[in-house]
Amino acid sequence: MARFDPFRDMERLFAETLRTPASGVMPMDVYRDGERFVVEIDLPGVEPDSIDVDVDDQTLTVRASRATDVGEGTAWLTRERPTGAFARQLTLGRGLALDKIQAGYTDGVLRLVLPVAEEAKPRKINIQRGRDHALTIEQDGDSAAGSNEAVAS
Repeated sequence: MARFDPFRDMERLFAETLRTPASGVMPMDVYRDGERFVVEIDLPGVEPDSIDVDVDDQTLTVRASRATDVGEGTAWLTRERPTGAFARQLTLGRGLALDKIQAGYTDGVLRLVLPVAEEAKPRKINIQRGRDHALTIEQDGDSAAGSNEAVAS
């Protein structure tokens, strides 16, 4: 005989409604660590061979699948662990070295390291001092040196 608990069923309905599919199946943390961003995605019970990470333009996509070991004739009493194929996408900002992304999978956690591109890193601009330096301006691949009179006027 099955028990009917309307409050339990209502609680489950609200929980499923408020939870997005990707965040419930693939919860993640993103943080910056110096000159790199780190993304950690929980994928417990996922075989490493089923994980696929792609970058297309500024979109990073993670796909994974989790299979069940239970046979066809099983009568489920509670089933809270999702199975099947899952995907999550991240829109990446400019200034990342997309060709140097690293990925590792240990203890059910996928870890992606996205380094900041060299051209996006902050850098100091050296200021020349004194009246004896020549200022060089690049124009169409040619360089022209300005005289002290042109700089002073």
